Amino acid sequence: MSPAAGAPTLRGAAVGRSIGIGLMYGLFRPRVLGAWRVPASGPVILAVNHSHNVDGPMLMGTAPRPVHFLIKKEAFVGPLDPFLRGIGQLKVDRTTADRTAITHALGVLGDGGVLGIFPEGTRGEGDFASLRAGLAYFAVRGGAPIVPVAVLGSTERRGRLISALPPLRSRVDVVFGEAFEAGDGSGRRTRKALDEATVRIQGRLTGHLEQARRLTGRTG
Repeated sequence: MSPAAGAPTLRGAAVGRSIGIGLMYGLFRPRVLGAWRVPASGPVILAVNHSHNVDGPMLMGTAPRPVHFLIKKEAFVGPLDPFLRGIGQLKVDRTTADRTAITHALGVLGDGGVLGIFPEGTRGEGDFASLRAGLAYFAVRGGAPIVPVAVLGSTERRGRLISALPPLRSRVDVVFGEAFEAGDGSGRRTRKALDEATVRIQGRLTGHLEQARRLTGRTG
């Protein structure tokens, strides 16, 4: 089945992954733990904590499969717009129910791809304290398991040459958790069911983050 006009492509995401590998391993020293927990095939959602702008590219370069990220529309400016589209990323308007973004995201899952989501909705403390219902919706509607991902070390220090980035050649830990189903098995997609799923998801993501911090000895 050919993709709809403007829809992200696996080929584009694969190019994005190659670029991410080159940049992230060239600039930093990623330590990747538990990547084998990401299912080798079929739809999956990577739910990532978000405390630094480098978290998305870091995951793109360390995940074992190409990732299509839902990215705020504000990032699609100037030459970044065609570039991000070209590497299979999805533009989303966070102020409304963006039907185009929703359709494209469900299309990624329907094609057996990997959808990357920052469930906190925006960059913050990176502790999964405030989750939006979008993650539960995509997981239940798309029939995709969720793999929690903790990116740790990106905010501990600022680089001397480029203060907006972690220090060059510094270590950033990327810890993948166990895949889990968000739904309760009933297949319900009511508001109540999604709210309940969001509570379950938050518990699993927070638990994974705490475990990842103990495992790595990192705080953020």
